[in-house]
Amino acid sequence: MLWYGGDYNPEQWPEDVWTEDMALMRAARVNLVTVGVFSWARLEPSEGVYAFDWLDKVMDLLDDNGIQVNLATPTASPPPWFSLAYPDALPVTPDGVRLTHGSRDTYCVSAPAYRNKARNIAIKLRERYGEHPALAMWHVHNEYGTSCFCDHVAAAFRAWLEVRYGTLDALNEAWATSFWSQHYSDWAQIMPPRATQYLPNPGQRLDFRRFRSDELMSAYIEQRDILRDTGLPITTNFVFGGWVPVDHWRWAREVDLVAIDDYPSQAGRAAAEQSAFAADLARSWAGGKPWVLMEQAAGVIYTGGRMLSKEPGEIERHSLQHVARGSSGVMFFQWRASRGGAEQWHSGMVPHAGADSRIFREVAELGRTLEELPELGRVSADVAILWDYEAWWGLDQPGLPAEGLDYLEAVRQAHRVLWRQGVLTDFAHPSADISGYRVVIVPSLFVISDAAAENLRNYQGTLVVGYLSGVCDAHARVRLGGYPGALRDVLGIRVEEFRPLAEPVTLSNGAEADLWSEVVELHGAEAVVRYPDGSPAITRFENAWYVSTRLGDDAYAAVLAAAGIEGTGEPGVEQVRRDPMTFTIRHP
Repeated sequence: MLWYGGDYNPEQWPEDVWTEDMALMRAARVNLVTVGVFSWARLEPSEGVYAFDWLDKVMDLLDDNGIQVNLATPTASPPPWFSLAYPDALPVTPDGVRLTHGSRDTYCVSAPAYRNKARNIAIKLRERYGEHPALAMWHVHNEYGTSCFCDHVAAAFRAWLEVRYGTLDALNEAWATSFWSQHYSDWAQIMPPRATQYLPNPGQRLDFRRFRSDELMSAYIEQRDILRDTGLPITTNFVFGGWVPVDHWRWAREVDLVAIDDYPSQAGRAAAEQSAFAADLARSWAGGKPWVLMEQAAGVIYTGGRMLSKEPGEIERHSLQHVARGSSGVMFFQWRASRGGAEQWHSGMVPHAGADSRIFREVAELGRTLEELPELGRVSADVAILWDYEAWWGLDQPGLPAEGLDYLEAVRQAHRVLWRQGVLTDFAHPSADISGYRVVIVPSLFVISDAAAENLRNYQGTLVVGYLSGVCDAHARVRLGGYPGALRDVLGIRVEEFRPLAEPVTLSNGAEADLWSEVVELHGAEAVVRYPDGSPAITRFENAWYVSTRLGDDAYAAVLAAAGIEGTGEPGVEQVRRDPMTFTIRHP
């Protein structure tokens, strides 16, 4: 059985609406709802004083109607009394500005007061509802991603660094602190990468991102372990974006099932491409464990500047993309669109227009479709794209040779091109076992560890490596002797210098390249495509290809086809095999 439902926030509505909700949920075939995500102020209206009567009624009402509960700890949104009582637990920006209460995520994850109160509310929820018959799983927090640069964070960062490096000598070497007189002689001298005069230290920034991921994960683990003895699955919803300081490869090992939120930022087929990207990431993070689409928007696509209505049938198409790629269900944020509050224009399964609406009719039809699907198995792919947060963070630095270098877009391009050709892809961490894939694509793997480099050297299949891969070590220090330092022998080349492009150029095969070029020397490889001056642009060495410039989608697809990846997909028609059936989804 697939889960179907969404975030349910009954505390926003009078009790007579709850009764209507139950009838509508049954009509829509809803069988699971997430409750309590943002309800801390209602559950603990003042410090140490708890009010569970309303939640008792909701839990019982859902149970009476055959609907299971994914019960959340509400720690992503502390109540006003907490911020007033513990002002040092409010987050501080890199500029040193302490933020005030008035939104969600107004906390510092390293503040002792926050961690204590978060554990307390988790304990209370476990004690009261741990054996409730409606309870199916636990949902810790919501979209971990808050940042802070306060003194609590500074102390935690220093402690993390001491564990990582052991000595100041090792840290100074890793961060190359001899440059600009940054040599540290005492741990107390080290701060988070706060706002500074000019360019920050890239090693410090990279380690701070690693620290933030680990620090947030430790907060999750504290709550998870409180809930563990109930014997129910425990998860938290992964949110995706450049602002999110979370390494989902590491986090996926700590959840019982991977749960993701997917909000495409473009309309039409581009939204379908983004949904497939998110689903393939989630399946890959899960590594064979269950995963689920925990949040999506029912009626709109949030482009950043406008909320564009989903076209008729698009709710089902996006949802089935996730199911086809392995999701254990389809969930939304939220069940009923809010009447007020900061996200009053966020769409709901029941929109402001109510049940007599196109959106709700499509929601109900999707529920019936999901109910009729057979028991579904796993999904497998024989092509992988390497995906690494540390490479992304390493390339997201000021002071690089060119503006516009975008790791995420390089990865998205590889996935997008193959999606359009009907080729199903996994994502893989650079140090993971990739021996089972016939082709591995390596887009702009800027930061690469020695272990990951060795992994690629030992790989026996076909490699397609993009520009700016293998350039820096795990500390964001340049690998010397010519680029791409970690992969020269694999690719049979040596890059003497980078040459960012001021204007696009036309390559020998007629393709246009822009943004980036390199001076490539052949050391065993052959030049397959050349720059206008006759120098190598795309090379091949046995089973390893190197693309030293940025190509458009069609030109990149031609490289992948030459490397042996050419699909037979029909434009706009997505076909994915998930035993025992093949999903065919047509995108206008």
